[in-house]
Amino acid sequence: MSSSGPSVDPRAVDVAIDDDNLTVGPADGRHVTVPLAWFPRILHASPGQRRNWRLIGDGRGIHWPDLDEDLSVSGLLRGASVPEGSKRAVWS
Repeated sequence: MSSSGPSVDPRAVDVAIDDDNLTVGPADGRHVTVPLAWFPRILHASPGQRRNWRLIGDGRGIHWPDLDEDLSVSGLLRGASVPEGSKRAVWS
């Protein structure tokens, strides 16, 4: 017997970033907030570089051209590629 969770639409419709956190709003209405410490390039970027992002792939990813950094929304939702011991996202 297998079990599966609810269907997730891994497309972002909203992104917010501050000095400490990245918050992504997927199309399904939730928000996931993760610490910038998970992403050193973004953490150490200037505020202007952090704000210069764009959605790519119909919202399936986020790209920071000044930093040459890309994050996938599905990876954020899974907590993928984050340091062990740091996997704690805040959902709202």
